[in-house]
Amino acid sequence: EKFNNSIWEPACGEGHISNVLCKNGYSVKSTDLINRGFGIGGVDFLSIGTTQWHGDIITNPPYKYALEFIEKAIESVYPGSKIAMFLKLQFLEGKGRKELFRKFPPKTVYVSSSRLNCALNGQFSNDSSAVCYCWYIWEKGYTGETVIKWFN
Repeated sequence: EKFNNSIWEPACGEGHISNVLCKNGYSVKSTDLINRGFGIGGVDFLSIGTTQWHGDIITNPPYKYALEFIEKAIESVYPGSKIAMFLKLQFLEGKGRKELFRKFPPKTVYVSSSRLNCALNGQFSNDSSAVCYCWYIWEKGYTGETVIKWFN
C-alpha cells in the first residue's frame, strides 16, 4: 500500500507503528492521549476541533473507540487521502458499523493470514493469539466495492 509522505499517527502509544513508518521514509506526526514517552502526549484526537490534515492517518486505535476514530479521521483528511486502521477482523460485524461501511466503504481490507501477537499497554506476550487482525484502508471519496487481500 502506498501512502502520502505525511502521516499522522494519533494513537502512537510507544511508537511501534510510527517507528516502522519512519524507517520506511515517511514523515510522521505522532500523538497520543496518554504520554507514553513517545510523540506528543496529551492530544485527544477525538476532541480536537475540526481540523484538516494534509496527509494520511494511520493508527491502531483503542478498539472501543475505533468507530469514532475512523469517522474523525475521514472528517479530518482531504479527498484522496487514506486512513489505515489496524483492527480485529470482527470489526466487520455490527449494525452500527454496517452504516459506516455503507457510507464509507473501505477500499481494501488486508487480513493477516497468521495470528499476530499485539502489545497490551506496550507489553508483548509470547502467548499465541486467537485473534485475527486486519488493516482497513479507506480512501476519502472512494465509493466502489471493498477488495479483500491477505498479508504474511
